[in-house]
Amino acid sequence: MNLSPSLSTDTQAILLLTSYFSKARNDDVKPLTNSEWLLLNSWLEKQGASPADLLKSDLKLKSSLKNWHDIDKIGYDRIMRLLDRGHSLALAVEKWQRANLWVITQTDQKYPQRVINRMHHKSGPVLFGCGNNELLKAGGLAVIGSRNASKEDLIYSGQIGARAAEEEIVIVSGGARGVDESCMLEAMRAGGNVIGVLADSLFNTAMSSKWREGLMNNRVAMVSPFYPEAGFNVGNAMQRNKYIYCLAQSALVVHSGNKGGTLNGAKDNLKNNWVPLWVKHTSDRNAANEYLVQQGGRWVDTEIDDLQVSDLIQIKNSPKDSDNPARLEQEVINFRAPPAS
Repeated sequence: MNLSPSLSTDTQAILLLTSYFSKARNDDVKPLTNSEWLLLNSWLEKQGASPADLLKSDLKLKSSLKNWHDIDKIGYDRIMRLLDRGHSLALAVEKWQRANLWVITQTDQKYPQRVINRMHHKSGPVLFGCGNNELLKAGGLAVIGSRNASKEDLIYSGQIGARAAEEEIVIVSGGARGVDESCMLEAMRAGGNVIGVLADSLFNTAMSSKWREGLMNNRVAMVSPFYPEAGFNVGNAMQRNKYIYCLAQSALVVHSGNKGGTLNGAKDNLKNNWVPLWVKHTSDRNAANEYLVQQGGRWVDTEIDDLQVSDLIQIKNSPKDSDNPARLEQEVINFRAPPAS
């Protein structure tokens, strides 16, 4: 059963099992969480089966699934209801195609190995995105900071972005108002490469004039592990922060409050030792910048003329920092609208 010629059958199955195709309602069947998907996928591998096999009329496989000792943790009927959403998937794919969105599944060669190595089972089975997905393997500098940063911090963020562009270093950030946007936009304007990891509204971002030039010139990739039309929620924003660190080789916190996403993301990074953490000096007494240095971060030079972004990029010769292309082969789904006739 091929629900859409644009998708491989494996990718269809993974999307059906793990993704939303419209804004969630209370009566909707809930897609599998990352941990539930990992459990089911491990069972499939032990059966010598793939996600695509669940879409076939394989009575033996489905009987084995019913009798699986862990089936109560997910629910057989729930799995069948998720797989029965073919019409919703087809409508969603058509809409994504018009916005030039792509989808990468976790076994795809395009899926960034750094994310899998660092996040393990917490990494999402699917990444949605637009723009140049080759950038996801490039590493670079993650730049993080508060939405309501000072003018000084916004100027500094933009200068870091422009300097990174000069040095041909990718900027990875969250696409949010404030430090993120200042750094990303200046990097893009200076001809640099940018990865934006979004917690919400990927569909709208793909069509935004703000990023159009970078997307068209293959210098920008916007990516999200969440349904492309998802609205903002705090949980998704916290999860998004992990991807920012895990896609990069090093990170710079421009300004952190004493609570919130910037602080929690930086603490997660220090706890898991994903990448080196650099921190900008600040005169804000209510900032947590000094605390982050006390926890293992390092002060960065605030004189932009004396700073080389390449000095902040510290390659780790360990599996966590590699992006080995020797992966199981599965196609990347590039949703490209057909050329205008």
